[in-house]
Amino acid sequence: MSSTNYVCDTIPAARLAAGDKALPQPIVVREERKTTPLNETPRKLCVRHQRMADEGTNLKLQQSLDALPFEERETVNTIWSSFSSSSHSRRELILHGLLTMCCFSQLSLLTEQLAHIIRIDPFAILPREVCLKILGNLDAMSLCRAAQVTKKWKALADDDILWRGICEQHIGQKCHKCGWGLPVLEKKRAYRKSPSPGVELLPAKRPMSDDSCDSRPAKRPRSHSPTANDEQMEARHALLAPTLVRSSTRPWKDVYSERLTIERNWRRGRCTVRTLKGHTDGVMCLQFSETMSNPDFPVLITGSYDRTARVWNLETGAQLHCLKGHSRAVRALQFDHVKLITGSMDHTLKVWDWRRGKCIRTLTGHTEGVVCLNFDSNVLASGSVDSTIKVWNLRTGGAFTLRGHSDWVNSVQLWDSSPSTTSSPPSSLAALDDVGSPSPCSSAPQIDPGKMLFSASDDGTIKLWDLTLRTCVRAFTGHVGQVQSMKLLLADQCGDDDPDDKIDESDRASQTEAPSVGESLDQQASPLPTRKKPLLISGSLDNTIKLWDIDTGETLSTFFGHIEGVWAVASDKLRLVSGSHDRTIKVWSREEGKCTATLVGHRGAVSCLALGEDKIVSGSDDWDVKVWSFSGW
Repeated sequence: MSSTNYVCDTIPAARLAAGDKALPQPIVVREERKTTPLNETPRKLCVRHQRMADEGTNLKLQQSLDALPFEERETVNTIWSSFSSSSHSRRELILHGLLTMCCFSQLSLLTEQLAHIIRIDPFAILPREVCLKILGNLDAMSLCRAAQVTKKWKALADDDILWRGICEQHIGQKCHKCGWGLPVLEKKRAYRKSPSPGVELLPAKRPMSDDSCDSRPAKRPRSHSPTANDEQMEARHALLAPTLVRSSTRPWKDVYSERLTIERNWRRGRCTVRTLKGHTDGVMCLQFSETMSNPDFPVLITGSYDRTARVWNLETGAQLHCLKGHSRAVRALQFDHVKLITGSMDHTLKVWDWRRGKCIRTLTGHTEGVVCLNFDSNVLASGSVDSTIKVWNLRTGGAFTLRGHSDWVNSVQLWDSSPSTTSSPPSSLAALDDVGSPSPCSSAPQIDPGKMLFSASDDGTIKLWDLTLRTCVRAFTGHVGQVQSMKLLLADQCGDDDPDDKIDESDRASQTEAPSVGESLDQQASPLPTRKKPLLISGSLDNTIKLWDIDTGETLSTFFGHIEGVWAVASDKLRLVSGSHDRTIKVWSREEGKCTATLVGHRGAVSCLALGEDKIVSGSDDWDVKVWSFSGW
């Protein structure tokens, strides 16, 4: 048996009471022992015995030893000294022998003591880089719990690098591990919130005026609600004069915490509600934007049966402009940083400079009311009560008509199916001067290859049109009621890729033989890179919401929950929302197909809505616009 001694001096030399004869000091032999003073015993403590020294364990043991008679102290010290000077193998032998001599009471004592002393704090001995590597495998909840252990653990668990990784894993997408996704909020303004002015006005009773020259009855009666006095338009100069915004850097843990609070509010249906009053009839369409640098506040524009479109400061609730010009109800609108285009039951579309509140141009061509529109940088599409769709080229000024539906066209949505298609910059207001009413014999305007159009109609169908060929290439059938609204989620808005969407090289080769929708014959020779397909969502008066496969025209899933027809749908990467004639707004989990929250507050049918990262804006037949904020709870 080797006589090599253990390198850790575990038990200090016995200290006897005064007057007692000295006990022999335990002899500890170490390799490469250095010369030390005679009155100083060299010590080399391992991690555990260093912790014992910090906790005062040896001092307590010495006090217990001092309480024994001298003979017993000598016996105990001899045992300890023999064990301390023994080699590792001899120590194991001694311990095995002692265990065989122990009764259950001693074994119970050992179990109680070992449960504590066998523990070790890994972060007390490992390098910081290794500690961060270990903590990098934890989720956010586990990191928060780790931060509550000790101050050292908190300093490690709150490291900015760790939380940045968690933010990248969850923000803007759904985590593959936990299934949670958090809103981006990257475009959230750093402006200082000012107190909102009083936007709730006392209603004044007066008779409701009907639209003149309305030869065709409305699809549903408009709700009779009390009117509200128009607010004084204030702060219009803010639309033209941007203000400087100071940015600051925050810890990534705070960034995650803020977004987690908002996501929890979404899932639990907890929100604060503001009501914007000003319209004197049902609100039929709306859009808001929080991404503009000028103005530096979020802008909301709404259209109503009161024949006006109104521009609001969404932060304060103040009305900035009331755009008057249409002779009948405003049923559709869309705006960007340059222009606003509205569609009305007076058969026209109007182009506005919404910053100044001026009408720039009026487009005519439909023979009946315009109920929907959609534009991008080059093309404007509008759907009408006359069952037709007009496509206006914003570059050339030409237009043509698509016919195929047998009833009202309620929604249109443009789509660039070719990923290689490059779009030109957005058209300016000056370029819109060339857009006019087309004549029946005008030549077809030049449309970019791959430009497609979805249209939804009261005939219960959704059609996909190739604007280059001016023909319908696919029909989506499945709804048993009028299709009122539609939302196309592009590839980068559909969230994380599903396992079914990942294809190998053999599948990739087979897919090149059957081109997807929108791929012309001349593109088959050079297949395009595989990318995730957009997702089509529709809402109908059959009380359901459907998700569609745009390549096959088949229904992927159907959502049930509303007890009356669905008038509006909106969606992003994380959730889907819908507004219904039953006066409710429902928030859905798109992947699970279940309703996560139901918002109640409108007194009439919810006819339109828009979805943001932390809010929903809805318009109703009760004349109100409501802002449901999930960040202020």
